[in-house]
Amino acid sequence: MDTQILSDRSVLVLDGPDTLALLERLVTSNTHDWDIGEARYGALLTPQGKVIADFIAHRTEAGALLDVATHAVGDLSKRLQMFRLRAKVDIGVDGKQAVAIGDDGAADPRSPDLPKRSFVEDGSAAAISDEDWDAIRVPAGVAEWGRDFQGAEVFPWEINMDRQAGVDLKKGCFVGQEVVSRMHRRGKLRKRTVIVEGENLSKGQSVEGETPVGEITSASGNKALAIVRVDRLAKAGDELTIDGKTAKILGPDWLKDELSAVLADNETE
Repeated sequence: MDTQILSDRSVLVLDGPDTLALLERLVTSNTHDWDIGEARYGALLTPQGKVIADFIAHRTEAGALLDVATHAVGDLSKRLQMFRLRAKVDIGVDGKQAVAIGDDGAADPRSPDLPKRSFVEDGSAAAISDEDWDAIRVPAGVAEWGRDFQGAEVFPWEINMDRQAGVDLKKGCFVGQEVVSRMHRRGKLRKRTVIVEGENLSKGQSVEGETPVGEITSASGNKALAIVRVDRLAKAGDELTIDGKTAKILGPDWLKDELSAVLADNETE
């Protein structure tokens, strides 16, 4: 795959000896044993546990480069600077670099079905269209800021961050950790992002069972991503429709086990 630029992503630079310590106490991902060049998925949350901005962070010799949605990068930069206090970290957007996908770079930690991620000089390669990028990420089950959700709108598990190596529940404290840890301990995660197959799919359509199950957040051809109520999806089984037409859940692969657990819990209540 030729290198192509993601024009709706920006590069946030963290440079300084305290970079890892700062990220470790703030974001959902772990910074220990992080090799230079390796990419890790994470997010900064609100104290209530909702995603302000998710990112793919690449370890550098001087700190880290964060691959962030352009419309979220300003807020993320501002908040990291606010939390920085006396930490020795310089934080700023690098407008001369662009985020790229292709055969070169670091593996995307969210899915093996996605191309590698790298940083290139802005304008040095062609930009991939939104439609072509959606055709890659939607079948892979990967939700993105600005397309499937906005800032402080969803919890990490609702966009499957915990299943995509984006949340380390064993690390020390991070912003919003109490809420995230409590929900996982209870084992009852109310919503998930799923891959749906159907006809004439578009953003905003309702996924229906006996009752509304969820809503499509982005679509590409006959596949789409939808945020659904897990309990309602478990009850509906294969009897799903979108706009009156039969629809099918394609994944993620681990979803079947979660639905089975929900049904088992319902039988014991």
